Amino acid sequence: MSGFKKFLLRGNIVELAVAVIVGATFSGLVQALVADLITPLIGAVTGGRKPDFAQYSFTVNGSQFRYGDFLNHLITFLIIAAVVYWLVVLPMTRLVSLFDRDQEVPTRQCPECLSDVPTEARRCAHCTSPLVPDSEKPAVTEPR
Repeated sequence: MSGFKKFLLRGNIVELAVAVIVGATFSGLVQALVADLITPLIGAVTGGRKPDFAQYSFTVNGSQFRYGDFLNHLITFLIIAAVVYWLVVLPMTRLVSLFDRDQEVPTRQCPECLSDVPTEARRCAHCTSPLVPDSEKPAVTEPR
């Protein structure tokens, strides 16, 4: 029983549970926004006879196609995807790029084997040919 308790109280499980609850609540909020505010506005602008946009449909050979309900779900998806992109993906991408920028090691090609080696290397790690680090190269002066 203590192993199960440790499993439930691990940080990842609790954080995941909170994320699922907040995500479900946010999804319900966006669905209400779309169904109660956005699609009625679309219905009013398009001059529809029905006040509920979700009830828009057409019939072919006795089969009813509810395109209004589909559009409600499509708009809901687009809003949630946009919020996730701007509030989660973009900040995380920027944060990761900041960490990666600090870890980038400038490289150059080995003249013998053409593999990439750090610019300050004295020997190639692949072919062991001697190299002169960029910091020890003499300054190049042009003849007059």
